[in-house]
Amino acid sequence: MATEHTAQEISRLRRCVNDVASILELPAMWTEHDSSRVTTTLLDVLVRLLDLDFAYARTFDPADESPREWMRSADTSNRYAEAHDVGRALERYLSADTSMQGLRIANPVAEGTASIVVFHLGVQDRVGIFVAASRRSEFPTETERLLLQVATNQAAVALQEARWIEQREATVEIERTRTKAALQDSEERFRQMADSIPETIRLIIDSTPAHIHTALPDGYIDFFNQTWLEYVGLPLANIEGWNWTCAIHPDDVEGILKKWRAALAGGEPFLHEARVRRADGEYRWMLHHKVAQRDERGKIVKWYGASVDIEDRKRAEEEIKRLKEQVQRENVALREEIDKASMFEEIVGSSEALRKALLQVAQVAPTDSTVLITGETGTGKELVARAIHRRSRRSSRAFVSVNCAAIPQSLIASELFGHEKGAFTGALQRRLGRFELAEGGTIFLDEIGDLPPDTQNALLRVLQEREFERVGGTQSIRADVRVIAATNRDLKSAMSNGTFRRDLFYRFNVFPIEIPSLRERKEDISMLVKYFMDRYASKAGKTIRGVNKKSLELLQSYPWPGNIRELQNVIERSVIICETENLMVDKNWLTQESVKIQSLGRPLSEELVAREKERIEATLVETRGRVSGPSGAAAKLGIPRSTLDSKIRSLKINTHRFKTF
Repeated sequence: MATEHTAQEISRLRRCVNDVASILELPAMWTEHDSSRVTTTLLDVLVRLLDLDFAYARTFDPADESPREWMRSADTSNRYAEAHDVGRALERYLSADTSMQGLRIANPVAEGTASIVVFHLGVQDRVGIFVAASRRSEFPTETERLLLQVATNQAAVALQEARWIEQREATVEIERTRTKAALQDSEERFRQMADSIPETIRLIIDSTPAHIHTALPDGYIDFFNQTWLEYVGLPLANIEGWNWTCAIHPDDVEGILKKWRAALAGGEPFLHEARVRRADGEYRWMLHHKVAQRDERGKIVKWYGASVDIEDRKRAEEEIKRLKEQVQRENVALREEIDKASMFEEIVGSSEALRKALLQVAQVAPTDSTVLITGETGTGKELVARAIHRRSRRSSRAFVSVNCAAIPQSLIASELFGHEKGAFTGALQRRLGRFELAEGGTIFLDEIGDLPPDTQNALLRVLQEREFERVGGTQSIRADVRVIAATNRDLKSAMSNGTFRRDLFYRFNVFPIEIPSLRERKEDISMLVKYFMDRYASKAGKTIRGVNKKSLELLQSYPWPGNIRELQNVIERSVIICETENLMVDKNWLTQESVKIQSLGRPLSEELVAREKERIEATLVETRGRVSGPSGAAAKLGIPRSTLDSKIRSLKINTHRFKTF
């Protein structure tokens, strides 16, 4: 019972990790998108991922702070209901004191009631409100609350970034319009008044707020208006022969000169950003723009230019860049923690057997080929699968792990392929399967030797046609997923006795990798012992400098039926009780394990099959051979009739001999 509970906890943890990994992909979907795209993507993903009844969001227009509302519903017939109607129904729950507190309210999009939780997007500078709702009375669980918090935190950053981008683009457009208008105005005035009223021209140019300057055809700047001179603090009397580059930031001089020379050579408009020293000594970013005036023959006779202060825009861009880098660092750190939580150790060792397996990993990782990893329990098959994923072109997408032996056979099809609402008793909502969650990434199917016949058929279709259907559904779903499978069973024997399909085996067996047992890599034991010893001593706050010589010899002579996982457990136990600087191992631990392994009269797989057959036959005796119906064997065993029929065929049970006439 404890083992089953532990397996369920591990399965739950892995599902949570996969959900977090999926949520961490959201910022990549929001890059360079506006605030509307950020909000709608957040709603669509969370409604699907967390099986929400509906999700509602309200953000504020950066231009006039007017509210924008969005709503997504799991009910496809009511998916885009009027958002403002839902917002009006939720208004009383959107205050600050209800944030993140679960509430039960009348469901605004369907019959009955719903549990809601409210998140305010942003802390000091709030950019919106998000509401998640579900008819489930236990909503939100702690895991769901954590996932919602991670998603809304990322959305708040993305929304703030989108607002800055929108404001920046509006500012740039205004600056360009103003610059263009100033240049056009200056050119027109020069054309109309150049010969007749030069003093009026100077008066107009000096009074304009734009930083105006002119240059001769060879590029020599011969005029700065009063606005420019006051900006750099240069008296009019000193303008003759003034070298304008001395006001440019030293780091920007080479770039602006290079761009100016290129404009002079080609006669094309000049547009460049460079910092200029103001009269008070502060350098500020400015956008410099020059256009050429040509005569009737197309020859350049004058250059007219204007410059605009863009310091505020540049600071906003730097802040956006800083926030993006911060989010990326946090995502990388979280991914590393997730990776560490998902594997039991690093690949440690230098034996020839291990090097051979790792060479195969390096060869197959860059491809999309299906991989079958075989090896005894505890050899690290999932660790090898993760290494293949990390070295593949799919490494930036999800790695979804499924332990086929830890999922009840009646639920494994739903777990892998998902199910539609009402597909079976208890299917209250549509649920995405592991294949959909792994879209674009890798799915790892561990212990495939435990797959029931019906699921084997569905998997064969996925591997052959790259498509599947949800349980209870009729729509085919494309699967862009790389498949890595693993088993500690003898699949060839399973094929011989009819419990595993031959065609499925050959589909899995495209690129087989056999992970050596610890008995085959004894030279790695001392290295593994030191690795685990240092790891657990550090966690326990102990200083252990070495391993007792006799203990090390004992560890190297032991056959390790549980392989690396067993060695890991033994070292952890030894570190816990160690009170000296030398680690010692109690030989009785190894002897007891060895006796248990040797006491098994036959392989565990054969024993489980025999027990299953005995239980089915005993139930058929009780029901007098009846399989279906309320009093049939399927109902008494608690499994669907189709599953029982498959087991009866695979175990070669003759139901007729149990019937009485």
